Amino acid sequence: MQAVRTAGQKQLTSSVSPMSSTLIRYVFGLPFAAVYLYYVSNLDESARLTSAVFNNRFLTFATLAALAQILATFLLIKVFSFRNFTVGTSFAKTEAIQAAVLGTVLFSSTLSALGWLAVAVGFLGIFIVSIPSREGRWEPQNVVLGTVSGTAFALTSLWLREASLSLQLPVLQSAAITLVFMVSLQSVVCVLYTTLKEPTQFKAIARRLKLSWFVGATSAAGSIGWFTAMTWQNPALVKSLGQIEFIFTLLITTLFFKERVTMREMIGVLAIVVSVILILQS
Repeated sequence: MQAVRTAGQKQLTSSVSPMSSTLIRYVFGLPFAAVYLYYVSNLDESARLTSAVFNNRFLTFATLAALAQILATFLLIKVFSFRNFTVGTSFAKTEAIQAAVLGTVLFSSTLSALGWLAVAVGFLGIFIVSIPSREGRWEPQNVVLGTVSGTAFALTSLWLREASLSLQLPVLQSAAITLVFMVSLQSVVCVLYTTLKEPTQFKAIARRLKLSWFVGATSAAGSIGWFTAMTWQNPALVKSLGQIEFIFTLLITTLFFKERVTMREMIGVLAIVVSVILILQS
């Protein structure tokens, strides 16, 4: 879902600004996230669910995660303007190794030796893919934007896990509450920014409503998977396993955007597959 959503966002970049594309992800995804929360929550537990949200730990970490994800998404969309669809996302994919390091430093989230190996092999695969072709070159601004985007995504993962766990509810419910809270806050922030800084973008969004709803639906579906998995397990392992998305990205690149996939990129994909196998064994 994330690979498909990112492909949709890339199409949006030709007609809307990076922040408007970010807004679309949240505003059009919120209804789907809300319906999912209703689906996994029992009506007789509504009071318990409401009261669980109002604790300082949840509000602090969920707010931090929401703001970090806005920054990460904005930077990732900016990266699209520098390199092709596949390589443009690779720098941000350092988030797995960054989540492992930051999780250890900030929250003492330790990994097994096999877990660290899996994360490292996945990172190697992403690094191999990001190496410029012979006629290409490194673009410093692209590297910086992608890496900072990965840092923001890593912090988002760690903070949303802390927020979700603080609710002390069943996994599906706590993940869904965290998702709806974050997307609601993100929608408000993006709408306010667009109203104040880019008011003309609302007309541009209105002209792409069908694609906007597609991006919103796939974004919500992908986020449901991410939030639930990260509530269950160490975000570094979840992100490493999630790099299987890169294979779908390559398929989209080849079949939809008609961009050539190199042998080097295939070697990088092989490393990612090995990383996923190691995670499943850890």
